[in-house]
Amino acid sequence: MKKDKILWADDEIDLLKVYVLFLEEKGYEVVTASNGKDAVDLCKKESFDIIFLDENMPGLSGLETIPLIKEIHPNVPLVMITKSEEENLMNMAIGSKIADYLTKPVNPSQILLTLKKNIHKKEIQTEHTTSTYRSEFGRIGMQINDSLTYDDWVEVYKKLVYWELELSETDSGMDEMLRMQKTEANSTFNKFIKKNYIDWFKNQANRPLLSPDIFKTKVFPLLDEGEKVFFVLIDNFRFDQWKIIREMLNEYYNFTEEGLYSSILPTATQYARNAIFSGLMPVQIQQMFPDLWVDEEEEEGKNLNEKDLIQTQLQRFRKNYAFSYNKVNESSYCEKLIERLPQLENNQLNVCVLNFIDMLSHSRTESKMMRELANDENAYRSLTVSWFRHSGTLELLKAIARRGYKVILTTDHGTIQVKNPIKVIGDKNTNVNLRYKVGKNLSYNRKEVYEISDPKQIGLPSPNVSSTYIFAGNEDFFAYPNNYNHYVSYYKNTFQHGGISLEEMLIPLIVMQPK
Repeated sequence: MKKDKILWADDEIDLLKVYVLFLEEKGYEVVTASNGKDAVDLCKKESFDIIFLDENMPGLSGLETIPLIKEIHPNVPLVMITKSEEENLMNMAIGSKIADYLTKPVNPSQILLTLKKNIHKKEIQTEHTTSTYRSEFGRIGMQINDSLTYDDWVEVYKKLVYWELELSETDSGMDEMLRMQKTEANSTFNKFIKKNYIDWFKNQANRPLLSPDIFKTKVFPLLDEGEKVFFVLIDNFRFDQWKIIREMLNEYYNFTEEGLYSSILPTATQYARNAIFSGLMPVQIQQMFPDLWVDEEEEEGKNLNEKDLIQTQLQRFRKNYAFSYNKVNESSYCEKLIERLPQLENNQLNVCVLNFIDMLSHSRTESKMMRELANDENAYRSLTVSWFRHSGTLELLKAIARRGYKVILTTDHGTIQVKNPIKVIGDKNTNVNLRYKVGKNLSYNRKEVYEISDPKQIGLPSPNVSSTYIFAGNEDFFAYPNNYNHYVSYYKNTFQHGGISLEEMLIPLIVMQPK
């Protein structure tokens, strides 16, 4: 087994023999140098796992040696050891991106802790995380089987996301075990929705928070209290994606509410987002505001009337608040919106729709290169972080915080990576979504779908008298028999929405207070 190799540079290295012997007994190989120049020369000849540098050496000081070593081995951890506790020296050392800072006299346990933090941290974390998840695996399985209520499922999903993010930071090899548990959870959740979804509309007092409830329960109370609110909706935004960008916002906001709500079915923009902005179920929009609803069969864009729908909701609840509606499709729009923020000061409510993640999801389906970049859940999350940091969205939220607005950050639906094709046959008017279909002549296996033959039962319009909706669950997607193999290979492992899954339905709703 290869020993970890340490380089220790100190002009009093002969006095440190006891430390060298201690480390060698612990299984490390220690190479010593008495000055910075020799340390640099050694780095040119061989590689080290970690380097200890004394600050006060003749010739090249420790601080002067750091950049020379980093030119050779930019990623090797460097630990500064010094007798001085001067704050300025600490700042310079940290500014040089050292891994650790130790003050003499050091003791063996300090050295050992530094080695564990900088060389063995990942394997220690992997071992601990793996062991903890193994012990949790059975409990989560029982929780999945015992989940009888919506709140039970929220807790299950939070726990699964927690472990997904924890395991993604390790090389534990537990990914497949977790994926199987997520698949089991989605299968059971699918049965839960089939059993309970219609009842949510028959007995609305006992239903969870749904898309049309967001404004009246979350936005209007804040406005009524005199708060200025920025309502930011990120299309296609999942709870795991929120968790990974949360840290970047922590410096600017306190999170006064950090929960989940349920998207309506279909978990698609046309239905869920219009329900949010109107405060109505889709069939009610169609009946009350026929000019603002666009049926599936029509070619017109399905979300062109969002500003008008917000206005109808404000009027219906007698909320005479000035508001703006802003749709952001590219970074330059973010920059323009930041410039316009002073002009929006007089509005109590500003609504902003960000389409970046939805565009990322669709481009991943259509582009071979994007498929390679986001070939699994972890890579997809990585792209989300990169988007958030570089698209202008972070700068927008920072600018909003400086203006003192409260922010409600949410989405209309999530997305799931699909793997299993289900055959369906429809006529030319059948919609193209892969996770739900609506039509009058659909042919499918009833056991494989959630079938709604009376759409009004769940608040959906009927494009035709005999229209039926069917929803895919689990990791399924609908495929036509014509050119079946090509169709399946093209869409397998893409991220889709519209159906029933924890990822699509249980979505983030965050209330943020500027610090």
